Amino acid sequence: MKKSTSVILVFILTASLCFGQTNPIDSLKKLLDASAQDSTRVNILLELSKANFSDAPDEAIRYATSAKNLSEEINFMKGTAFSYKNLGLAYYFKGDYILTLDNWNKSILAFDSIGDKGGVANLQSNLGAVYFNQGDDPNALEYYLKSLKIAEEMKDTLRIVTNCINIGAVYFNKKATKDQAQQFYLRALPLSELIKDNDAIGTVTVNLGEIYLEKNNLDSALLFFEKSLVAFEGSGSAPYTLNNIGKVYRRRGNFQKALEYQVKAYDYAKKLDAKNDMAISLLGLATSYKEKGDLTMALKNFHEAEEIAKAIGSDYQIKDAYEGLAVTYALKKDFSNAYKYQTLLLGIKDKLFDLDIEKKLGTLQFRFDIDKKSSEISLLTKDKEIQEQELRRQKIVRNSFIGGFTIVLLFAGVFLSQRNKIAKEKKRSDELLLNILPEETAEELKATGTAKAKSFDLVTVMFTDFKNFTQASEKLTAEELVAEINECYSEFDRIITSYGLEKIKTIGDSYMCAGGLPVPSLTHAEDIVKAGLEMQAFIEKNKAKRIALDQPFFELRLGIHTGPVVAGIVGIKKFAYDIWGDTVNTASRMESSGEIGKVNISGFTYEIIKDKFECTHRGKIQAKNKGEIDMYFVERVNS
Repeated sequence: MKKSTSVILVFILTASLCFGQTNPIDSLKKLLDASAQDSTRVNILLELSKANFSDAPDEAIRYATSAKNLSEEINFMKGTAFSYKNLGLAYYFKGDYILTLDNWNKSILAFDSIGDKGGVANLQSNLGAVYFNQGDDPNALEYYLKSLKIAEEMKDTLRIVTNCINIGAVYFNKKATKDQAQQFYLRALPLSELIKDNDAIGTVTVNLGEIYLEKNNLDSALLFFEKSLVAFEGSGSAPYTLNNIGKVYRRRGNFQKALEYQVKAYDYAKKLDAKNDMAISLLGLATSYKEKGDLTMALKNFHEAEEIAKAIGSDYQIKDAYEGLAVTYALKKDFSNAYKYQTLLLGIKDKLFDLDIEKKLGTLQFRFDIDKKSSEISLLTKDKEIQEQELRRQKIVRNSFIGGFTIVLLFAGVFLSQRNKIAKEKKRSDELLLNILPEETAEELKATGTAKAKSFDLVTVMFTDFKNFTQASEKLTAEELVAEINECYSEFDRIITSYGLEKIKTIGDSYMCAGGLPVPSLTHAEDIVKAGLEMQAFIEKNKAKRIALDQPFFELRLGIHTGPVVAGIVGIKKFAYDIWGDTVNTASRMESSGEIGKVNISGFTYEIIKDKFECTHRGKIQAKNKGEIDMYFVERVNS
């Protein structure tokens, strides 16, 4: 989403007290020295405050405080309103958003008392921007809507446009509310064209284009991107729009036009020395080359994007570069580099996840600080009432203590007994849940009642299957058969648990597990291969024991493959955690194409673990519905 900061905060910097042209600070100080204690002096103090916002916010606070004190002394309410506004702006530049909100709320009250609706609308829009920047979308939306209502009453077109764009930005943040974002952008567009505000036109149309692109309505997307390009011509936002036009042509399969626009985007960004837009344009170019089939050029551009993104610390562009490199190297069958960049991708995703959590925690802290500030104010005005209530509470407690103590003794025993019983039942139910679901999934299910399906870029899947199961089952009683299967599966459970792997399910004599989920791991392929070798060793040992006792025995085929999967809970009764995808099907083919007593792995898994294990290449083996696949037997761990 293209969100112009100048549009979001337009009224923060443009709506100020009218005092003619802004004078240099020295000239203002001379005027201040010569001024009387009247409204003119207040105006000079406010201009001095404004002149110091960005470079010396503490000075801005000092001048705004003086303006406020004088305004209150001479009963100049308009000056008071602007003084609180300037104080809020100064604290905004200092990054103290709590005091920003506190002063702007006081400014709103002052503007409202003199009937200045424009001042109120201005501040409400600014309050919305602060909440938006802090990730508090509900409060941001509330203030934007209040500001919009006043702007409509005043018929202030610029404020209507700005608030519609800001409201659209809030709705744009969530996939489920894209249609609401579209409605507000479509409302803002003709008004922004009416007032000929190119920044607003460009912002609205590029965001509309992205909404239509997500819906795969390519004609509408292209129409709005082209309108955005005209509006942004000559500005630093043009590369972003050019790259989006390239995306449309890429979706249409017209790679020549896609590359043409994305080269223009890069050249434009390079001319402006806009490093982030350069990286975005290179990623667009690389993706177009990859989909065109020119993997060499795709790698070149992905690497250039990676280098620029690293230099400016742009984690989201680094993530996209790693993802593109992993996929492109895999397409070139350079599995060593594919694994390298897949590993780097997992690392940067973890970092971004941590940043997202940090941002959410910051939003919670921000709300807490606001509530705390409000509570402090409330306590000051209600201190006497609280003291009286406390005295009444103590009296009630004292009178109730003697009678209540007896009742407490009677019920304490019952309560403790029930609590212990509940705790034991809860522990038992938690243990049962963890036996069928991964811990993270179980916790999510308990907390929310649902567990969302998740995609995993790289997971290693293992299937096992007992050979001569049917023959053995004919010679064993039902109890003996179940006991033997249970002994084998219990040992398999112990082995995979020791390597941090996840059991998925058993179906008859087939056992399925995976590594790298639900918590990503850098060693999942190595761990699951080691587990496979231990399973085969156990089955061989068990076979020898049963032969010595002249009892039927099982032998084991085992197959492993690595790739992307989707994981989640299915059903509403007897919850089952399962995984899906072509990786699962291929892993199953590795098992059915394997041999008794061997650990059979795919070529992709081999490329990941080849430095850790001694393997034998089997060549390309025909697999059902998969064609020929490179397969390897893992012989032993390298010493």
